[in-house]
Amino acid sequence: MALTQKLILASGSPRRVELLAQAGIEPARLMPMDLDETPKRAEHPRSLAWRLCAEKARAAQAAIKGEPAWNDSYILAADTVVAVGRRILPKPDLVSEASSALHLLSGRSHRVYTGVCLITPDGKLRQKIVDTKVRFKRLSGADIESYLASGQWRGKAGAYGIQGIAGSFVVKLVGSYTNVVGLPLYETVNLLGGEGYNIHDSWLEG
Repeated sequence: MALTQKLILASGSPRRVELLAQAGIEPARLMPMDLDETPKRAEHPRSLAWRLCAEKARAAQAAIKGEPAWNDSYILAADTVVAVGRRILPKPDLVSEASSALHLLSGRSHRVYTGVCLITPDGKLRQKIVDTKVRFKRLSGADIESYLASGQWRGKAGAYGIQGIAGSFVVKLVGSYTNVVGLPLYETVNLLGGEGYNIHDSWLEG
């Protein structure tokens, strides 16, 4: 019975797929949800991550309603927000946005919030928020210009990916490293296992 369990990941993020694979979990389907991620007026970064992960999960749930073969699936969604104080940093597409974010992060601490949402086959919604504190070194002009040229900032919350070059910017990290990558593994696996998803099947295969 456990082998028939299906997991839909409401994301197209290669990083989240890789993190799940690290835990021996392979989604049966990827369903990126294209939603407006604009923060509401005075919305706290933690609240934004909480809201968006639930909206993505519900959007995926609505999308499969006409597909009976997927109705008994688990749906997993996540959203990562990077903030300095209450200031939410973008997931930039423009070099100017990325440059502003990196200058803001330089030499100071920031927080990374990831909201994780799971909808079970019987329609229960479960959520978790994980908060990690990260401190960057003081970035030189050459650091910023070269990192911008690398393109590794593009589309990433806070204009950086810790699993790439920007990992060398981190002076200190308090909390979950995988949270900063984009999916807190400990909390996600516990959430799935707590709701009856058999996380050990693929472990037995080697």
